[in-house]
Amino acid sequence: MKLKTLLKIFITTFALLFISSCGVKAFYDISLKTVESPTDAKKQFGETKIVTFKDNKLNKYRYEDDYIDIVWHVEEKQFNFDLKNKSGYTIKLNWDDISYVNYEGKAGRVMHAGVKYTERNNSQPSSTIPRNATLSDILVPTDNVYWDQVDEIWKEAYLIPCEFPQKKQVTTFIGKTIQIMMPIMIENVQNDYIFTFSVDDILGTERILAP
Repeated sequence: MKLKTLLKIFITTFALLFISSCGVKAFYDISLKTVESPTDAKKQFGETKIVTFKDNKLNKYRYEDDYIDIVWHVEEKQFNFDLKNKSGYTIKLNWDDISYVNYEGKAGRVMHAGVKYTERNNSQPSSTIPRNATLSDILVPTDNVYWDQVDEIWKEAYLIPCEFPQKKQVTTFIGKTIQIMMPIMIENVQNDYIFTFSVDDILGTERILAP
């Protein structure tokens, strides 16, 4: 058999093996769907609204009432937010009381910027936001943080599983929801906000090496 033919067979075989070892990563469109504001919010907090907008091609979502104005941006492994205090009073965000509900309905704690992975289950001091001030921070579910023994580093799992062996599986989590329950103290009264996000669509996919 000629060398050229052998080389062609080798390249074809290698290509088939490479393709068979590849998986698919999906990129989701995760949007803020609903906000459950404190009881009698329309009376106490004024009219509420959710607005979707783009910021440098990033999809962002704003919820606003008479007391708070919060803008969310959802990444693959964390939530980013800017919380503005409109209340006229100093408000407080109790991190230990914030909970995250994943796509399976399991509730857990969250951590935020500045908290070490090794201390993620410890008590976290509250954040105080003076009137007209804005707190910019992140939320990471503590259950998603783990130690990778192979790479020997801390890692964060995806909010929604997005890596699959086959492309036909990428729609598995369409329609799933995740929630953040965020208590905010206003004039020493706890006001519970529940932000519900949904996986609306697949923005795109790319090939990856299968784990």
